Amino acid sequence: MIFHMSLRSNPMLRKTNLAVWRAWQSWKLGLHTSTVGASPGPGPWERSEALSSVSTEKPPHTPVMLKEVLQYLDIQPGQVVLDMTFGGGGHTKAILNMVPEVTVLALDRDPTAISLAERLAKDHSGRVKPLLGRFSELETLLSNMNVQPGSIDAVLLDAGCSSMQMDQAERGFSLSKDGPLDMRMDGERYLDMPCAADVVNTLDQQALASILTAYGEERHARKIASAIVEARRVNPITRTQQLASVVAGSLPAAVAYARKDRLHRPAHVATKTFQALRIFVNDELNELHAGLCAAQAVLRTGGHLCAITFHSLEDRLVKRFLRGDDLSNLDHYHFSPRNQGNRKKKLMDERRDGGSVHWLPLRRKVITPEKDDVKENPRGRSSKLRAALKL
Repeated sequence: MIFHMSLRSNPMLRKTNLAVWRAWQSWKLGLHTSTVGASPGPGPWERSEALSSVSTEKPPHTPVMLKEVLQYLDIQPGQVVLDMTFGGGGHTKAILNMVPEVTVLALDRDPTAISLAERLAKDHSGRVKPLLGRFSELETLLSNMNVQPGSIDAVLLDAGCSSMQMDQAERGFSLSKDGPLDMRMDGERYLDMPCAADVVNTLDQQALASILTAYGEERHARKIASAIVEARRVNPITRTQQLASVVAGSLPAAVAYARKDRLHRPAHVATKTFQALRIFVNDELNELHAGLCAAQAVLRTGGHLCAITFHSLEDRLVKRFLRGDDLSNLDHYHFSPRNQGNRKKKLMDERRDGGSVHWLPLRRKVITPEKDDVKENPRGRSSKLRAALKL
């Protein structure tokens, strides 16, 4: 099972979620007799029905920080660009329209996104080459295309969940639209990959709390995990708004209504819970690390990298990778600002050593969207862009 392999090979998941590992082992043994299987929600018993109904006709979302991406990628005519998260294709379309004779390798793990890339490839013969796969599969995909390491001129990595995925209720990512509690970005490719419903209905309270704390930075993780366990004793939790209601009901009204987003608008109290489950189900942090390593390998010397992130866990990972930190043992960092050891000493050592031997930041501080961009595309309000040149 893919999920089993991911946990086994991932030190971060092993340490942070030991309870998750044990609970998942028990779940695997009882998979075929699970009472959850009798529910109408998504699970191992109905893997592709929801995904097969997803429409690809939805208009693509507005690309995040497009002006800044084009500026820092600095793409020249005739160059080869790798868009590592094609999504709705907004960034790729802008690159094709602005730079003559450029070739874009369009990677995405989501088959729905790749179907859009294939359409775009028909409109731009020879200039778009769709690649279906995860960041961790990129090396093999490029090798199959005879693309050599160190031959790409620019790389764009846009982490997290796309607006296209959020807009499709069938995918189970959205809080505002009711749908099956799925959240898998590429479940159609891996039919035995557990979905969010499997997680909330099978893992024990301690494991659920660990996930919410580690991947959602949720202060009320224990209360929410307890409420989930109590609710599923009555009925399996198989719908997005069903889970959202459970989370909202687990906390006092003062807590639920106090949460604001970065535009100071009311934020749903279950937002962090949904983020945590999505990251856990899709192994997003480890895939992001794999993607950064792949970008470093494929970029030529002097090539530019732009990495867009949407929450602090992702941004810390990118920041430390570009800084040259050793992230091979991810559980040591855990991407938490409180687990950095003597940070002042680390910074002094970096300045003395000249920072990373692989990357030169194109801008010292992180880049955030302008106010007008946030008004036009509120979903990009939390995005951060880091740009670097490969040495």
